[in-house]
Amino acid sequence: MQKRYIPIAVFFVVILMILAHFSGRALAVPASFTYAQEKEVYLTFDDGPSNSVTVPILDTLREENVKATFFIVSDRAHGRETILKRMADEGHTLGVHSATHEYKKIYASRESLLKDIDTCAAFIHKTTGVTPSVYRFPGGSSWHKELRETVKSHGYRIVDWNAVCGDEEIRNANAETLLKTTVETSKGKAKVVLLMHDSAPRKATAAALKNIISYFKEHGYAFRAF
Repeated sequence: MQKRYIPIAVFFVVILMILAHFSGRALAVPASFTYAQEKEVYLTFDDGPSNSVTVPILDTLREENVKATFFIVSDRAHGRETILKRMADEGHTLGVHSATHEYKKIYASRESLLKDIDTCAAFIHKTTGVTPSVYRFPGGSSWHKELRETVKSHGYRIVDWNAVCGDEEIRNANAETLLKTTVETSKGKAKVVLLMHDSAPRKATAAALKNIISYFKEHGYAFRAF
């Protein structure tokens, strides 16, 4: 519904400009006049791929015609190369999460962080032909602010999140709880970056995804991938 207001808004401004031109007066647009802000949601998945969770997630995304962003752990992708190829072939974004997801190794030094990133990126490129350009810090960048510039200088856009489904935060959460948590944490946000996981234990995430997508569609969100 919001998109219908944009052409009307543009028409209104054009009419004001024409009237201002012929009257010789400066154009004054009311302070209350603003463009409707489009609502966007980015579905992001960490810690995969896995056979039991990533595959049904991809099935749901294809059925719903939605693109998502997957932050890959390359050590978990060995033997699952066909899943990465499917992600790329179906238009999803593949980002770097880690080679090992072992915090002590990753964050031992700046050099070890970059080595971890490069190892994961090389695997993604070798498998899919895609050169990843987005990165998500294991644990989130808020814990590693001093390393943000290191990662940016290495050519990556850092992606955090501002909403969660709760599959990491809530122990043994079922699909209903994940939907409820998604609604609660994304409420009132025009741009939602939703954190989810597609590692093997997260079967409830795959089960909840269709209803999560339906919620955002019903509330006028456009789906985006990074």
